[in-house]
Amino acid sequence: MSKPNRPTMWEAMQSKGYSRRDFLQYCSAAAAAIGVGSSGLADVIHAMETKARPPVVWLHFQECTCCSESFIRSSHPIVADVLLDYLSLDYTETLQAASGHQAEKCLWDTVNNYPGEYILLVEGSVPSKGDGAYCMIGGRSAQSILEEAAAGAMAVIAWGSCASNGCVQGASPNPTGATSIDKLIDNPVIKVPGCPPIADVMTGVVTHVLLYGGPPELDNQGRPKEFYSRRVHDTCYRRAYYDAGLFVDSWDDENARKGYCLYKMGCRGPVTYNACSVTRWNEGTSYPIQSGHGCIGCSEKGFWDNGPFYQHLASFPGFGIESTADTIGTVLGIGTVAGVAAHAVTTNIRKRKLMKETMDDGVQGARVKRDK
Repeated sequence: MSKPNRPTMWEAMQSKGYSRRDFLQYCSAAAAAIGVGSSGLADVIHAMETKARPPVVWLHFQECTCCSESFIRSSHPIVADVLLDYLSLDYTETLQAASGHQAEKCLWDTVNNYPGEYILLVEGSVPSKGDGAYCMIGGRSAQSILEEAAAGAMAVIAWGSCASNGCVQGASPNPTGATSIDKLIDNPVIKVPGCPPIADVMTGVVTHVLLYGGPPELDNQGRPKEFYSRRVHDTCYRRAYYDAGLFVDSWDDENARKGYCLYKMGCRGPVTYNACSVTRWNEGTSYPIQSGHGCIGCSEKGFWDNGPFYQHLASFPGFGIESTADTIGTVLGIGTVAGVAAHAVTTNIRKRKLMKETMDDGVQGARVKRDK
């Protein structure tokens, strides 16, 4: 069976009535999504004009579809429209019109006709117990589908914490043996964790693979460094309150109304690597901490088993914003000892002492001047 000719991104946009101006706007948005500066925009435009769209297969296993829901709400309408409509999304149980045997034909036609050319997106964990009985599609287990589909993929992307680390399905006691996809296949896996991951982060990762035919730079957990190199805590707008030792002590207290730091309420921002505080949901409207709820660390391994969400951390490694998951790892300490708060309180005391000394010096100087 011969392969059908696949248009380039520019040709696909033209066929849908987009203008050259629209195309250039899309290229600019795509470049921004992956951190390409103005000097690299010409390369992005050239790639979109000349490279054929790669086929994409999107598999769904043990999940709630929140990753798909997040993805289709990208803050860049042109990017979202182009990626969904022109990406050649050949198979996805959630969004495709086909069903039954027709849907399965779409999947395996793509896998068999485009070995080494298609991008495989996986949403959801894979059950490893019960001979795969906990997740069957078209009479086949999720694991067997994943293994066959991944074998010929150009790139494999794990959408969300379910596919990246098991998420809630993999939480203790994990009755289905829910497993992250990287443990079941030999392919390198680009992990985009989060419950759900941020739409614009998902868009940026796919755009990078589209342009360069391979993964972006990853950390030691397989996450793109561009989006997972800093802690939520480092860029949180409440960070100044943390440094000043000003914390919310209960959800309905005056400090909560003032927007103070949520660390004491269990916020996992200090040990969570994600772009939430700088790349937000719903067209950049907000993220959990801005909505008044502490970070639950949903982009980190085993976050469901890392203790109660509303019990604060005993400590966390390092304070510098230059620290990354590669250099210090991710350590969750659960307890009631306010180790981190102690640092903030100490900082606050030091600041107050400095202010008092400055004021005393000013008073002394005024007295000397008056005596003269």
